[in-house]
Amino acid sequence: MKKQFIITLFIMSITSMLLTPGYAGWKPSVEDEPVKSKLSLNTQTEEVIKNFKIHYPHLTVYFGKAYGYAVFPTITKGGIGIGAAHGTGEVYEKGEYIGTASMTQVTVGAQFGGQTYSEIVFFKDKETLEDFKKGNFKPGAQASAIASTAGVSTDADYDHGVAIFTLSKSGLMFEATVGGQKFNFKPK
Repeated sequence: MKKQFIITLFIMSITSMLLTPGYAGWKPSVEDEPVKSKLSLNTQTEEVIKNFKIHYPHLTVYFGKAYGYAVFPTITKGGIGIGAAHGTGEVYEKGEYIGTASMTQVTVGAQFGGQTYSEIVFFKDKETLEDFKKGNFKPGAQASAIASTAGVSTDADYDHGVAIFTLSKSGLMFEATVGGQKFNFKPK
C-alpha cells in the first residue's frame, strides 16, 4: 500500500510537470506596462517583475517604497525526504541594479516532488539590505513567503524588515519541511 502510494505520487508529479505550461501566469487580457526602474539588461527579470505586478497589483507600493529588492526569476526545488532549492537573481537598491545573488535552501521532512517558482525579496530599509549584501541576512522564523498562482492577501507586511513573495511557474510539490533560505550577494 505504501509503495503504491509513493508510485502514485511520483506519477502525479511527473504528469503535473509535463502538463503545466512552461511559463504560467501570463494573462493576455491584461496590458503589459513598462517597468519604470533602472533594470539591468536581463529581460527575464523584467518579465518576472511584470508578472508579479499582474498577479499582485499591490506590489507597486513595495517597488516604490522598499529600500531594495532581489528578484529570482527561476528557483528550482525538488526532494524526496531531503530536498533542495536553488536559484540566481538580481539585486536592486532604490530601483538601481547593484549586483547578483544566489539562493540555496536545504529542507528535511516529509516531501516529494519538484517545482519551479519565481521569488522577490523586498528590503524595507538600508540596514536589512546591508545585512543581505554582507551575507548576514537570514529571514526570521516568521518570514514565510506569500505563495500563490492567482493572487494574495493585500495585507502582507514586512517581517524583520523583509517581505517575500513567490509565484509558481510549474511542478507539484508535497511537503511539510523544516529549512531556511541562504543568500549570497555578488556586487556588479
